[in-house]
Amino acid sequence: MASSSPALTAIEVRPVQTPQEAEQFLDLPAQVYANNPNWVPPFRSSVAKQFAPENPFFEYGRLQRFLAFRQGQPVGRIVAAVNDRLIQREGQPIGLFGFFECLEDFEAAQALLNAASDWLRQQGMTRVRGPIDLSTHNGCLFLVDRFDLPPMILMPYNPPYYPQFLEQDGWEKAQDAYSYNFPLDTTLPEEFEKAYRIALKSGVKFRPIRTKGEGFEADARSVYRLTTQMFAHNYSATPRTEEEFLEEAKSLQSLIDPDVFPVAEYEGKMVGYWMGLPDYNIALKHINGKLDLWGTLKFLWYRRQIDQGRVVLFCALPEFRRKMVPPALIYLGMQGGIKKGKPYKRAELGYVFESNAPSRRLVEASGGTIYKTYRIYEKAIEARSEA
Repeated sequence: MASSSPALTAIEVRPVQTPQEAEQFLDLPAQVYANNPNWVPPFRSSVAKQFAPENPFFEYGRLQRFLAFRQGQPVGRIVAAVNDRLIQREGQPIGLFGFFECLEDFEAAQALLNAASDWLRQQGMTRVRGPIDLSTHNGCLFLVDRFDLPPMILMPYNPPYYPQFLEQDGWEKAQDAYSYNFPLDTTLPEEFEKAYRIALKSGVKFRPIRTKGEGFEADARSVYRLTTQMFAHNYSATPRTEEEFLEEAKSLQSLIDPDVFPVAEYEGKMVGYWMGLPDYNIALKHINGKLDLWGTLKFLWYRRQIDQGRVVLFCALPEFRRKMVPPALIYLGMQGGIKKGKPYKRAELGYVFESNAPSRRLVEASGGTIYKTYRIYEKAIEARSEA
């Protein structure tokens, strides 16, 4: 039997230490997706910002970037991270891997996963979970089906061999999540309009989110408080600071369509929202991750082709479920999408973790059908024997 050692020794994994290696880390996805028409390049500056010293993550976590090389050329990357907030919440020393990208080279992928696990072991971790980019707020999940379809805004995308590589390396499914498809040429069941009328009679008021000035900031803070409260127990979730949330909200401020972002209020307090966004990925895929002058011009040109949207989140305080606020928000969000002059032909709602049964039941009752599946994996970190 031929030995595989020569092939294995051709892979070198080393931590990112130099400015050149940091640039190679950022360049790696362009190699992986060079011939993939569905890939939407992320903003390079946004990825780099995650590793800057001023990132609030470093107040409660630590990380290490790695690059894999074959014959001197970068072929893969990974980040190992310890999020102390997650450990405190779950009560176990579980580490994370994220920002994973790799050419179709299993030996390189395995070497990267081993390097991340080894580093996490040195930090005292006994299990590793991923892909999670420092926290689920930044990005997580591997797509495991429908690789023929491009991702909507703020959704993950990867080659089909990523989940195959993890399973080949002994990783196990920790949790699946789903995206739901909503064709907008179908009518919601009449119960949703009835729910809207019931909510109004119960004293709930609805309005579009505000997108300018102090009104936007006030609404963003209300969305933060509601999101933090309602998703505190979501799978693998950790809280963000209000400042972190507001920074992200401001980056999306100019992209909001208020007609598909209704909020519910009761006695002047926000008690629910339906966060819809136009699918700007249709335009962003053309600018190569750089919003310079030429990129801005291309973005403005291609944004005219946007004909679909994504529902990022929706929620309502538990005490307002009897007042029918969740189905009322679905009704208003969908009505906003089909309003005269709107370009939307369909919507995607996602992602929803498989364990979130209440949300799944409501989404499926409104006509949503699962059309994409995503997965997070886990693996025990094995103790290394000393040679």
